[in-house]
Amino acid sequence: MFEPLPEDLARALRGAAPRLGAFGRLRFVTETGSTNDEAVRLAEEGAPDGTAVIADAQRAGRGRRGRAWFSPPGSGLYLSVVVRVGQAPVTLSLVTLAAGVAAANAVTAASGLPVELKWPNDLVVGRSWRKIGGVLCESVGGGRVDAVVVGIGINRGAAAYPPDLGDRATSIETELGRSIDRAPLVVECLACLADRMRQVRARDDDAIRRDWRRLGRGGFGQAVRWQDQGVERTGVARDIDTAGALVVESEGRTERIVAGEVLWDRRSHV
Repeated sequence: MFEPLPEDLARALRGAAPRLGAFGRLRFVTETGSTNDEAVRLAEEGAPDGTAVIADAQRAGRGRRGRAWFSPPGSGLYLSVVVRVGQAPVTLSLVTLAAGVAAANAVTAASGLPVELKWPNDLVVGRSWRKIGGVLCESVGGGRVDAVVVGIGINRGAAAYPPDLGDRATSIETELGRSIDRAPLVVECLACLADRMRQVRARDDDAIRRDWRRLGRGGFGQAVRWQDQGVERTGVARDIDTAGALVVESEGRTERIVAGEVLWDRRSHV
């Protein structure tokens, strides 16, 4: 099912082997339904920590809450990595925060483009917050989190998102006005994720949250809207808490949002 690695990726992985360690186990397929589904299957079959799947295109890529992720050939990065969390009790939310920091740092390291995070883990750029990528983490192993599949989707070229999303989505190449090679971006995603997962296993939760806050601070103080049992609520985003929930001030009270869709009004700062 898997195919030989393209030479640009194979060469880059060889050069970065000391940095990558176990996270250099990259498997390639030209097209698949979803790299996350492939990685979940590998994890259930016992694939070791750091095993990764990359595709040129996905037929059924998905984002948060089951949304489709537009995944045309050759213009986006579609990468999923098996992470074994070890014996320490680890929450999926902590892995998700760490993976978001890793993906944002990887884009900046590979391209020089400053990237911010929008809760829970959208990669965004610019003052109007155009989305450049996202992270989807899925647990494997039933009631106990034995492994997590970290899916990273990044718009490398303009064709990686539909034209009708041009006011809300963008790509690395659109922002920079030049092309970038995929191999350095892949290497940085794997290396940064390896670094952050070492923090997760060491339970360096404070450092993970600190780095997420640094990248996500643009959302703090912004007006937000969300649905609560079918009723629209409004408030002001203030922080993330120790569990990774979004802390919102609403009608004089502090609320925690742990899941769901949050809409941000970047025009309003409170």
